[in-house]
Amino acid sequence: MPSTPQQAPLLRLQQLQSLPDRPHCGPFDLQLAAGERIMLMGASGAGKSVLLRLIADLDPGLGEVWLQGQPRHSFTGPQWRSQVMYLAAEPAWWSQDLAAHFDAAAWQQLPALARRLCLRAQALQTPVPQLSTGERQRLALLRALLRRPKVLLLDEPTAALDEESVQAVEELLEEQRSSGMGMIWVTHSRAQAQRMGRQQGWPCLWLQDGQLHDNTACSEVQP
Repeated sequence: MPSTPQQAPLLRLQQLQSLPDRPHCGPFDLQLAAGERIMLMGASGAGKSVLLRLIADLDPGLGEVWLQGQPRHSFTGPQWRSQVMYLAAEPAWWSQDLAAHFDAAAWQQLPALARRLCLRAQALQTPVPQLSTGERQRLALLRALLRRPKVLLLDEPTAALDEESVQAVEELLEEQRSSGMGMIWVTHSRAQAQRMGRQQGWPCLWLQDGQLHDNTACSEVQP
């Protein structure tokens, strides 16, 4: 969904790259419109997570990033990351008490959303270390969504999930995209990239040798 000349893209990268003393990644030039989803693939170690972390300002780098026409340096780090949010494949938890990660309003909304993602009712009362990897992954996704970022940077958000849960996550994220949230979604599943990217007309990119390329292999996947 290209941006019109009169409207700044939701997110724009210009010559974004890793520092010279770090593994090479970039430079990247990319635009993401409101309600657009970019599917990102590449071999393990190609730098997909590095790219997401550079966008989120979690890793130091060079280049420029804008959100709705506002330069990243005009935001504090927490302000930026609350709007351009990175969701790691194994997200961090700072307390064993799940409720500590949600404000009161979000905690009230959590049970209904948890059911949508096929989470057992007892999961919300279970200490975080005792949850399965897949449960932590889905709850971290809900934690992120309930903070209502403008851009979500998804690092393999369904990697640990069964088929039913994968479908539930995809449906929920499609609703969020339809409401205007932009997404850059890393996946190792060509079928998922096809389903959530090519079939819906969204870009599907391949990261190799520090550069982004059109992922023609994605279009070869049968629905």
